[in-house]
Amino acid sequence: MASEDLERGGGMNNRSNNSYLPGYYSSESHWTSWLIYLFVAANIAVFVVVMYINDCPKKNTRIEGACVAKFLGRVSFQPLRENPLLGPSSSTLEKLGALEWNKVVHGDQGWRLVTCMWLHAGFIHLLANMLSLVYIGISLEKQFGFVRIGMIYLISGFGGSILSSLFIQHNISVGASGALFGLLGAMLSELITNWSSYTDKAVTLFTLVVIIAINLAVGIFPHVDNFAHIGGFLTGFLLGFILLLRPQFGWENHHHRPADARVISKHKVYQYVLSLVAVVLLIVGFTVGLVMLFRGENGNEHCSWCHYLSCVPTSKWNCDN
Repeated sequence: MASEDLERGGGMNNRSNNSYLPGYYSSESHWTSWLIYLFVAANIAVFVVVMYINDCPKKNTRIEGACVAKFLGRVSFQPLRENPLLGPSSSTLEKLGALEWNKVVHGDQGWRLVTCMWLHAGFIHLLANMLSLVYIGISLEKQFGFVRIGMIYLISGFGGSILSSLFIQHNISVGASGALFGLLGAMLSELITNWSSYTDKAVTLFTLVVIIAINLAVGIFPHVDNFAHIGGFLTGFLLGFILLLRPQFGWENHHHRPADARVISKHKVYQYVLSLVAVVLLIVGFTVGLVMLFRGENGNEHCSWCHYLSCVPTSKWNCDN
């Protein structure tokens, strides 16, 4: 992409294996997944509309070369030298809602904190994110339902946008990666808060941590908005403690127990404690982040090393822009 663009990058009563992590057993009812498919369709539709508006054959100046895939006509891609991800121009993305700090803070365009997560820098960017969304999201939605997973996805994307705006103030940023990292964060907190529900705890934790670490490591490359990834991950991590609690083992059958049997609470004490702490941290985090953002503050002035979280300079590239 051009130098100023950044990617965000029916019920079952028997125990069944969790399909997205090893070692989990649950007696919860399963849901039918449809919201994730809707999200995927919406992202694809938005990308097609963006490319139609971009209209490379008409607006391309040819300074960077000819449009790619000309047989697509109006929806053909910008020249590879301008956008190697096979997508629109930076100006088109900015016009249609990309995250841009100056417009959010000084242009009263706070809506960009939401619209940016539905835009993608190119076909490759879109394909990678949608494959990840299908792989992660469908299993989660089947386990926890569309309401909870939809809330985590959308709120995490918003949280990622806030953190991105605080630290990246001279580039535009687009992509659903913040929301995707929110789902990853929720998977981790779900594992922690429902720890006793897992059989192979160590294997499950190790697998998930490795997946998260690899995805976050990709964010140190230039032109990848790792602050959106981190913000989305932290938001989803806290939301998981609130929204993805599972009843402790044996609670589902408490109605069939003898009248003199010991009463079992739905959740364990530590689950309630983690939920309360997560609620407090979420409220504080969003409040502080939004106040700092709309006061025009630069997060880098409060954290001199944080810029390394999004780009680590090497002999092959620099992070000046």
